Amino acid sequence: MKDIFEVLRTKQAQQAKIAKEIELLQQAADKLREVAHLMGDSDDDGSVLGEVDETPEASMAAKASAQGGAKPGKSAPRWP
Repeated sequence: MKDIFEVLRTKQAQQAKIAKEIELLQQAADKLREVAHLMGDSDDDGSVLGEVDETPEASMAAKASAQGGAKPGKSAPRWP
């Protein structure tokens, strides 16, 4: 049978670790919110994607991947 104080210390250590992880995730979410407008869809002429000059090879590769160049079920997960 385990000592109740040992179990309590273990649970408190786990709780402290999870609390620290939550704090770090909240900080990361705050930083992501700061740059989310750069990653979102925008109709403005000043959007980041509007400033990129595509080479013919890059546009052909983008079209190929959009037409199903990737294998179904093998694609990378997308962020919401």
